[in-house]
Amino acid sequence: MQNPEIVIIGAAIIDVLAYPVNVKVFETGSYSTEDIHMTTGADALNEATILAKKGRRVQLETVIGQDDAGKFIQAHCDDAGIMVRDACIKKDEKTGMNIVLVEQDGTRSFLTNPHGTLRSLKVEHIQMPFPESAKIVCFASIFVFPKIGPDKLVQIFSQAKMQGKIVCADMTKRKKGETLEDMAEAFSYIDYLFPNDEEAMLLTETESVEEAAECIKSTGVGNVIIKCGKRGCYIRTDVEKCWIAAEENVNCIDTTGAGDSFAAGFLNALLDGKGVKRCAKEGNRYGAEAVQHIGATAWLNGGL
Repeated sequence: MQNPEIVIIGAAIIDVLAYPVNVKVFETGSYSTEDIHMTTGADALNEATILAKKGRRVQLETVIGQDDAGKFIQAHCDDAGIMVRDACIKKDEKTGMNIVLVEQDGTRSFLTNPHGTLRSLKVEHIQMPFPESAKIVCFASIFVFPKIGPDKLVQIFSQAKMQGKIVCADMTKRKKGETLEDMAEAFSYIDYLFPNDEEAMLLTETESVEEAAECIKSTGVGNVIIKCGKRGCYIRTDVEKCWIAAEENVNCIDTTGAGDSFAAGFLNALLDGKGVKRCAKEGNRYGAEAVQHIGATAWLNGGL
C-alpha cells in the first residue's frame, strides 16, 4: 500500500472467543457453549481492520511473531488491505493470544499471555518520521505497553505534531498507578483522546464523567471524548460540554472491541473532516453495531 492516510500504533493479536459462559465453566470438566471461534484482536488491529474495511488506507505499526498466529494476522492484514511493514515481524517474538469468555449479558473476562506480543511494543519498533501522506496518527492504546511510558509517548506524539499530524489516542486502565500529572506532558500533544468512563475516572481519581473530562482537558488535550457504553459518550472541547446519546434499540451480545469500534467510527468521520459531535455520533453508531455480534469486528460482515 502506498500513501497511507492514517497510522495506527499498537497491538495485534489473536482472540479465541467462547459464548456464552459463566462461573460453571470452572466447576465442571466439560462445558458447552453456543459458539467458539478464533479471530484477530487487540485495539490497534481492530481499529485498523474497521478503517480498512471502510476503504481507508491504513498503516499498522505493531509487533507480530513469526509463528502460526502471526501468519494468521499477516493473512488477515493482506486480505483487509492493511499495510504492515516487514520490520514489524519478529522471529524471536511469540504472537499474543487472548481467550475471551463472554457471558450471556455480553460482559467479558480475558485470559492473556503477558509474554506475548500484546505488551511488547517499544518506541524503536515504530517507524518515525511518519509517512507524509498520513493525516492522523492514532496510538491505541496508552498504558498497554510497559516499555512505552509517559516520556516515550512524548517522543511519539511530539514527532507527529512536528509533522503536522492530528494526534489521537485511546486508553486502557492505568497499570502502575500513573497520575494525571504523570501524563500531562504527553496529553498536551493529543488532539483527540478516547478513554472510557472507568479509565478516565480512575486516572483522574474523580467520581463523575464530567469531572474526569474537566481534569483531562486541563492538561491541554484538545478534545476529550469519554466512552460510556449504553449512555453514549461525553465530549469536552474548548467550546463544548455535552453528552451524545447512544444508539437506541441495541441488543447487546458481546462488548468485545466496542470501544475500538467507537474509535474507528470517530476516526473515519474525522478523516472526512467532520466536527467532533458528528464524529462522536459515528463512534456511537459503530460501537452499537459491534456489541450486537460476537467478536470485535464480526459486525463488518453485515456492513454499515
